[in-house]
Amino acid sequence: MRRPGAYHCGLDAAVEVIGGKWKVLILWALGERPHRFGELRRELAGVTEKVLASHLRELEDDGIVHREVFDEVPPRVEYSLTGSGEALVRALEPLGEWGRAHVPGVPVERI
Repeated sequence: MRRPGAYHCGLDAAVEVIGGKWKVLILWALGERPHRFGELRRELAGVTEKVLASHLRELEDDGIVHREVFDEVPPRVEYSLTGSGEALVRALEPLGEWGRAHVPGVPVERI
């Protein structure tokens, strides 16, 4: 993320956080429920392991996604939204409504 004060407006800052093809879809999936890495990869058909790991790390760095490691054998890692991430998903919902209303063939789902 850029340094504080480097943004032109709030929309500029938000787009910096959600920019990229997969981040909004990651948020959509995590908005439904927490997921393990493999679950996210299967749900987001077409995302590579490298890109998914990178985006999850960036979203975690931005305080949007929480990564929890469970002390189990084998280790289990689960991703969920933080309070800030939940607020971001709520902010994206009107954009999803616009897409359903104005773009043919969009399924009726969240975001």
